[in-house]
Amino acid sequence: MTGFSPARENSSDEARSRFAKLRATEFGYLDQLGHVYLDHTGAGLPARRQLDAHVERISGDCYGNPHSENPTSLASSLLVEQTRTAVLEHFNADPAEYAVVFTPNATGACRLVGEAFPFHKRSRLVLPLDNHNSVNGLREYARARGARTVHVPFSRADLRIGDDAIRQALAGGRTRRPGAGSGISGLLAYPAQSNFTGVQHPLAWIAMAQELGYQVLLDAAAFVPANRLDLAAVHPDYVTVSWYKVFGYPTGLGCLIARRAALAKLHRPWFSGGTIHVVSAQGDWHKMADDETAFEDGTLNFLSIPDIAVGLRWIAEVGLDAIREHVADLTDHLLTGAAALRHGNGRPLVRLYGPTGVDRRGGTVALNVLDPDGEIVDERAVSRDSAARGISLRTGCFCNPGAGEAAFSISRRLLAGAIRRTTGTIDDYLRQLGLPSGGAVRVSFGLSSSPGDVDSFLSFVTETYRDRPRPDDGLTPRERC
Repeated sequence: MTGFSPARENSSDEARSRFAKLRATEFGYLDQLGHVYLDHTGAGLPARRQLDAHVERISGDCYGNPHSENPTSLASSLLVEQTRTAVLEHFNADPAEYAVVFTPNATGACRLVGEAFPFHKRSRLVLPLDNHNSVNGLREYARARGARTVHVPFSRADLRIGDDAIRQALAGGRTRRPGAGSGISGLLAYPAQSNFTGVQHPLAWIAMAQELGYQVLLDAAAFVPANRLDLAAVHPDYVTVSWYKVFGYPTGLGCLIARRAALAKLHRPWFSGGTIHVVSAQGDWHKMADDETAFEDGTLNFLSIPDIAVGLRWIAEVGLDAIREHVADLTDHLLTGAAALRHGNGRPLVRLYGPTGVDRRGGTVALNVLDPDGEIVDERAVSRDSAARGISLRTGCFCNPGAGEAAFSISRRLLAGAIRRTTGTIDDYLRQLGLPSGGAVRVSFGLSSSPGDVDSFLSFVTETYRDRPRPDDGLTPRERC
């Protein structure tokens, strides 16, 4: 018994056949060039039709700097505004409630919020430990304005964070009297999906925080490539996105999707070309634009922004729900296969971090390879050996030190001692912590992934490390985290 009805099985077979055809037609360059691409959380891959559409557009007309009324400028402006509309439609966001600010990436979107957020001495920045460094970095803005940063620890062995822990952290920062400071308790910033473990954190935290007077920054960079974010159902104040993670092209473009009421509370520490209505040099005076363009510094990437709309049409054609199911099937295949790998002595060949099933998790899997004695194989060896097999994956802490520290059971006391003694290099820091490895191995899936990619990775691990001692020769120094 499989637990599936014949109709469901037929539907799954049809979906696999459809994605196999997409792999051959739109992503055929992978198999033609012998690539096994397992780094979709790092970056998605472009379909051939996306690249063709870009060439057709820029070779078929003339586009200029949008900040003018001439014909080429107006042509660019029209496409930029159409793309804003396409983004809002993709997230089912009411244009009266939300605005789209184009940024270089999700990191740039976080910076816009951090530098302009009204932190004050009575406010809090609440950060679950499962955050990307681009979100962790908000603490420097909070610290500079006297706000307190509160870290919320992991609650479970599968590296999830409990609702009670979030509620407790938020409740401690309620504004005690109306009008204190900015009237905002602070900012909760967290990922809809962990870029380390694939854990999908509850979107219900958004309303919980807002009821306590907080604004909410939702890091959606790892979530939206294969999941639906409905901004008519949940209402975060700020959403950060990197488009290259969703559909591979264009790079260098992201979005801050923000509630207009929240944007009105941000106060930028500077102005630039493109962000103001009027300015005087001698009069030492300026007036910012009164819409989202006040946050778009300089000239937009007007030749590539329309490619976002192309990518969104492509995702809609494939079907976001179909992509989610496709990624979940591949993730389940990897989790089941990796858990079954054993050395000849019966010990596990792989250690998985985070959930072992696909419930409330995405297509990002963190793991370590183990030697026959149960010791971790240095992730640099896995990186080197997988590259030699034509496999693209990622190793390290993935700019998420909180999840890495929890995965390796590093206590705050141990961290404090290591920080005092380290010279500042990653390798010395790890020596002070007594860790045999600098991080984990991350495998992640997306639209272009196939069951063959999973099988290739499992075969690589088995053939390279089963019943063999840890390789430690020829390892280069670790790169920055």
